[in-house]
Amino acid sequence: MAEKNPYDLAGDAATQLNETLGEKAGAHKAALVLGSGWANALSELGEQTAEVEAHTLPGFIAPTVAGHGSKILSIDTGDNKVMVFQGRTHLYEGHSGVDVTHGVRTAWAAGCEVIILTNASGGVNPDYEPGQPVLISDHINMTGTSPLAGPAPPKELGIRFVDLSEAYSKRLRELTKEIAPDLTEGVYAGFMGPHYETPAEVQMAKTMGADMVGMSTVLECIAARYLKLEVLGISLVTNMAAGVSDELLDHEDVLAVGKQSSKRVGTILNGVINRL
Repeated sequence: MAEKNPYDLAGDAATQLNETLGEKAGAHKAALVLGSGWANALSELGEQTAEVEAHTLPGFIAPTVAGHGSKILSIDTGDNKVMVFQGRTHLYEGHSGVDVTHGVRTAWAAGCEVIILTNASGGVNPDYEPGQPVLISDHINMTGTSPLAGPAPPKELGIRFVDLSEAYSKRLRELTKEIAPDLTEGVYAGFMGPHYETPAEVQMAKTMGADMVGMSTVLECIAARYLKLEVLGISLVTNMAAGVSDELLDHEDVLAVGKQSSKRVGTILNGVINRL
């Protein structure tokens, strides 16, 4: 990423993004980041009205991971418009914590007030099953970095020591459970990857209080809360984590389970967005 202040860079990207999508700043109240296997949920959201290749905007890097698209879409859900990031970049692709949270800052600069972070995860809680969506109630950052590390942010944004007492919005979780009362809540532990966790690491995460493990989301949440965006996190358990079952882990299985669950999770997302 260029040496330009990341918040100014996000402002440049947001200006170009709004112009390309044909919308004024603030037209999209919410942004949605789709995790691995979530692409088919788009069919349940509403009508796509515009799109842009993310890597054509300042500061964006095209994802290289199967299951992650490179476009940013404008979708009309009926009552609201949502800005959809078809994929994300990850630390394990060789990027920094600042790089992988550029989309969050861009959504904020474009006028979004809410960000919905989705991902695929390995189930640590033995009560979970593949294909089950879980609301993220809290997270454990095991990546060893922070999107706020490095040069200080602009003075007008305030100090970077952000309070994460309620990293994931209680209001949005309650709203989501009005739509899908059977949803449970769990703690997500974010590792760097790209390797899957060992059984010992999964046991460690369980001992620390994690219900799910994955390779994204935690840095995006931190960046979003610093900017005072309200965060909703939904994790789709696509497999049981290493040692929880005897099954070997495979990314193709992750994508397949995501596809099978797409209608349900898409319906939930549509309901949430239209109630914001």
